[in-house]
Amino acid sequence: MTEPTAHDRPPPRLDWTPAALADPLPLAQALIQRVSVTPADDGALDVLQAALEALGFRCRRMPFSAPGTDPVDNLYARLNLDQTGAGPNLCFAGHTDVVPAGPGWACDPFAAQVVDGVLYGRGAADMKGAIAAFVAAVARYRVGLGGQAVSAGRGSLSLLITGDEEGPAVNGTKRMVETLAAEGERIDHCIVGEPSNPEAMGDMIKVGRRGSLNATLTVAGRQGHAAYPHLADNPIPRLMAMLGALTAEPLDAGSAQFDPSTLALTSVDVGNPAANVIPGQATARFNIRFNDRHDSASLIAHIRATCAAVQADLPGSFDVDVQVSGESFLTPPGVLLDLVANAAEAITGRRPELSTSGGTSDARFIKNMAPVVEFGLVNRTIHQVDECTPCADLVSLTEIYHRVLTNYLKD
Repeated sequence: MTEPTAHDRPPPRLDWTPAALADPLPLAQALIQRVSVTPADDGALDVLQAALEALGFRCRRMPFSAPGTDPVDNLYARLNLDQTGAGPNLCFAGHTDVVPAGPGWACDPFAAQVVDGVLYGRGAADMKGAIAAFVAAVARYRVGLGGQAVSAGRGSLSLLITGDEEGPAVNGTKRMVETLAAEGERIDHCIVGEPSNPEAMGDMIKVGRRGSLNATLTVAGRQGHAAYPHLADNPIPRLMAMLGALTAEPLDAGSAQFDPSTLALTSVDVGNPAANVIPGQATARFNIRFNDRHDSASLIAHIRATCAAVQADLPGSFDVDVQVSGESFLTPPGVLLDLVANAAEAITGRRPELSTSGGTSDARFIKNMAPVVEFGLVNRTIHQVDECTPCADLVSLTEIYHRVLTNYLKD
């Protein structure tokens, strides 16, 4: 199926009153109908901004670009419920960008169809549905106040929404957080709406994430004829020995809140099309997901020392290039975690497991600004063909978010 473009879809016509926005489904559908495959926005942030402004939020677009990257649009919105803005700021963070749909869908991946009570579409679970649920929760809060923009409650609500989470994550949340912090904007607590639940709503809250780094190990030798190996310096045995040394022992046995760190080889390549030539260079790539027993600096030192021990006094040389995606972090027990866990249990009847499993998320950038947890929809179909979420889950998530923000904003 050919993915539609922005020109194929008219702008959605929605009722932006708080009473209408209290239902998360129409907004979720309108967002899914925007073909916002990273880095394209396709009007997704326009749809969201219109809904938020109708609820009284002040919206600020934050586009960023950097050399060698695609420009990305982002949105920060804030609603001061105590008029002064002096109270605590509860932020919801997420992303409107999605991965490509790919072939094989049973329906149009950007039509946002509801079939037998299930909403289908790219981004339904990851994570346009969660954005719509939080907006609906705010709308319900407003409706409960008789539609007034200001309450007797304390604090503020904000949304930090990027269009660059599924891509390089260079011009998105990281840049937003840095810019807002430099300007003196304060975020006191943050919920990231990533799909955190493995099987059912209320299963899991992510309270931290492992760190991640990608390393490229290049071993240099001297090219030569395969019939005269003594006249060449074959880098392949040294590369294999280095990889063997790096993987011989586990990095650790885990920690109180984290599984053991892992090292996964992702590529070994010599770029050699000839059967009778010893290559002059051999390269391997690997990824390390690490827990709180390490930081990236200590792991880089470990990699270099291990490879140097193999190289020793042998001819040739090696080089290690490392790109760090993020450090590990853990959000300790506190107000935010209690609010989310209690709300999830009250609505679903399950006490969520506290987990640090999974890959990286934009929470790794936000944790430097505020305590952060991740709680959203069920993740069984994310990034898959026929991504979907039950409409009942959208309602449950809205109720959970509403309970969280209502309790947060109490005097």
